[in-house]
Amino acid sequence: MMRTEVCLKIDEPPDSDYATTKITYVGFVDPYGVEGLVILRSEDGKEFHMRAFSGEVARHITNFIEGRRDTIPTIYNMIEEIAELNELILVRIKVYESGSVLRANIYFTGKNEFVMRNYRASDAIALATFYNVPILVRKNLLKEKMEV
Repeated sequence: MMRTEVCLKIDEPPDSDYATTKITYVGFVDPYGVEGLVILRSEDGKEFHMRAFSGEVARHITNFIEGRRDTIPTIYNMIEEIAELNELILVRIKVYESGSVLRANIYFTGKNEFVMRNYRASDAIALATFYNVPILVRKNLLKEKMEV
């Protein structure tokens, strides 16, 4: 199955269906650190609570936020090497629902411009955190902040 699609222009105008978010929390759903949890917040204060991904990815996201990039997982390292060899830069990701799962499109620019479509949202968020690029979330996933 082919996952990439070549685009003519990656600097498309902002998509009104997406909001830029920031990670406000990374943790675990369970006491064993098996299932990760990330809370993304938009500029207007709405949140998206993402879970049902590996605790290992949550730990990588935490490390990247804290500036610890000395132990990059193999798959992220491979993407970094491919991007460098092809003079590409990650510029943003877009998170959306596809059926009952979360997916993300990963946008690169540089020598060529292209979008990698339909990848795991958790890995895309980890990459976005590593490269410090915008994380866009489809607005229908964002909810009013829950007070506890």
